[in-house]
Amino acid sequence: MGKSDLHTHTKESDGALSAEQLIERAKKKGLKAISITDHDTINGYKKARPAANEAGIELIPGIEITALWNKREVHILAYLFDTENPKLLALLKRQRLARIKRMRDIVEVLRGQGLDISLDEVRAESGTGSPGRPHAASVLISKGYVASVAEAFIRYLSSEKLKGIRTDYATVEEVVKIVKEAHGVLSLAHPGPLYSQKEINTLLEFGIDGIECIHPSHNFNLQRSFTKMAESRHLLITGGSDFHGKRKSEYDPYFGIVTLGDKHLASMKRLAQRRKTEQKS
Repeated sequence: MGKSDLHTHTKESDGALSAEQLIERAKKKGLKAISITDHDTINGYKKARPAANEAGIELIPGIEITALWNKREVHILAYLFDTENPKLLALLKRQRLARIKRMRDIVEVLRGQGLDISLDEVRAESGTGSPGRPHAASVLISKGYVASVAEAFIRYLSSEKLKGIRTDYATVEEVVKIVKEAHGVLSLAHPGPLYSQKEINTLLEFGIDGIECIHPSHNFNLQRSFTKMAESRHLLITGGSDFHGKRKSEYDPYFGIVTLGDKHLASMKRLAQRRKTEQKS
């Protein structure tokens, strides 16, 4: 039985490793397939393709899209889509601009609290990747305002602390529509720590295809509960380690351990192929 990790990040969003380094790490861990699900960008996926081919690892097109619902951010994992689809590429461009605008507003809020931080510093931290709150946290750590990413989020960067900032991300409805038109499949990312059962039910009603049942934030009972829910509703079951790289995430020790089985990946592929066939007919 092969092992797949369908939730990883690189330097192209908020990970610590390059796409090539991530593939090298995946090979050492004995992974059969991997998906790079950077936030609102597929640059990591594109950079990883040559290395994945050389390593003999199946690289699944993936992305973690930030969407808006009920004045909240929702993370939706998308897989197996056409990476050249014009509408999807336009969505990702829009998302990147929204991220930059949001970060500009976050920096202004932090400066208003007396912190010496600039947008240029945050963008330097993100490099070629999409700027996000972890990059702002890294700047705050380097300047001695906080000792850790966790402290940065608790004191300055949590959604509650930044709730007054307007966000221009696409809605859940838009994301679902565009990804399906690109014959991709969608899964609700790590719902356990984020939503009530009622909220999960509502989000699934938008047409999301599956649930990320297997995730380090889900203990055994929660994983089993989500799996039963997905099976009873004939939804896809997805999973992965949410790997970011050394010192970037509490989940990193689970890389190569928290994985998805072959049958679930096969179900995802069948649905994506069916959408592709239906669009051609």
